[in-house]
Amino acid sequence: MMNVVLVGCGAMSKHWLDAARQIDGLAIVGLVDLDAERAKARAREYELAGAIVGTNLDAVLDQTKPDAVFDVVVPAARRDVALAAFAHHCHLLTEKPLADSPENARAIVEAARRAKRVHAVVQNRRYVANVRRIRRFLDSGAIGAPTSIHAEFFVAPHFGGFREEMRHVLLLDMAIHTFDAARYMVGGAPASVYCQEWEPVNSWYRQGSSATAIFELGGGKLFTYAGSWCADGFRTSWESTWRIVAEHGSLVWDGEEGLRAEVARPIREGLFDRTEPLAVPPLDPRDRIGGHLGIIQDFVRAVETGSEPETRGADNIKSLAMVFAAIESAETGRRVAIAQEG
Repeated sequence: MMNVVLVGCGAMSKHWLDAARQIDGLAIVGLVDLDAERAKARAREYELAGAIVGTNLDAVLDQTKPDAVFDVVVPAARRDVALAAFAHHCHLLTEKPLADSPENARAIVEAARRAKRVHAVVQNRRYVANVRRIRRFLDSGAIGAPTSIHAEFFVAPHFGGFREEMRHVLLLDMAIHTFDAARYMVGGAPASVYCQEWEPVNSWYRQGSSATAIFELGGGKLFTYAGSWCADGFRTSWESTWRIVAEHGSLVWDGEEGLRAEVARPIREGLFDRTEPLAVPPLDPRDRIGGHLGIIQDFVRAVETGSEPETRGADNIKSLAMVFAAIESAETGRRVAIAQEG
């Protein structure tokens, strides 16, 4: 049995609790939120009558002595939650982003290392079935090595709350999903980025709702990102839309079920080489999928077996480094080198 305290009972906590209730041997023994009534409401909603509810994380950890902490707080509070969890000898699974600054990210990863606790991040796009299929397809060499990766994200959500007051809101709160997926799908090692942010006149965000960036991913690969959180009309998938160009063909993915590839043949037809459709193989049974559920299952498995979760903090910090380098580039107007974290 793994006993868990969940801290942060806002809207996102529902995804965590929905997944947690599907895992045998996992019990939510505590709920923590600065708003006690909100925590109590979550306890009632999920029939957690036996859970300790409180506003002080240390106090609830002292009372419950859990095996792990689920961190669903706002990014600015993440370091305090992480250090409290490790101080109480708890493993930690945290909502993305890992931290709100490079310094805090490094501090959290180092604290996990010193405490010898499992620390992972809910980078749930890794657990999307088509992301897994794309990685395996590209690894097979069917269209050669990737040369450029292009992602577009255009969604216009009215969240309210802290996101609409954040600086660098698109880059810091959402773009890491796309950055991490790009790094994973092509096995990229981010080296540098040039990024520009802007605020369209129709924006309802404080700052940074729209951005475009060009990353060097090593090995001659470039990754371009274009995104906006205030682009009404023709909404993309939350997973972005993708085109991956390789040596001998291309792959396109609409972020949902539309996944297609074409391979070039050495037969010239006018100006162009002939291209033919190429099937992307189905999901491999070994692939881990399932969004929040898949990640929590992976985390539980790591705690129980002593293995490392795929989205461990020491690896995820590399994707977060892409975010902070993009922010620095947007602020300075210069291309920024990306530190090889971890």
